[in-house]
Amino acid sequence: MIKMGTSSRTKRRKKERLGNRLALIGITGVILSMAVVVSIKGATLQDKDLEYMIREENLQAQKEKEKARASELEERRIYVETKKYIEEVAKEKLGLVNPDEVILKPKG
Repeated sequence: MIKMGTSSRTKRRKKERLGNRLALIGITGVILSMAVVVSIKGATLQDKDLEYMIREENLQAQKEKEKARASELEERRIYVETKKYIEEVAKEKLGLVNPDEVILKPKG
């Protein structure tokens, strides 16, 4: 009878060891799969980060161009309000002249 008790204990221990090994293998598998998922997501985030950095640089360049354009438009606005500009437009588009100017027309 003593042999039966030790035999059943041995079987129980083997089952426990097998169960522990399976649990350890299962936990290891879960951890490895989580590591793979985190690695893939990290690579995806790095790609997006690079894409956003390039986009930010493009937007910065566009912003600088728009600032330069706004400056040019402001200069143009100031010029348009001058007497010189008004005289140029009157001469070119309306054909007007100053009272002290003499117009010479070629024979033709």
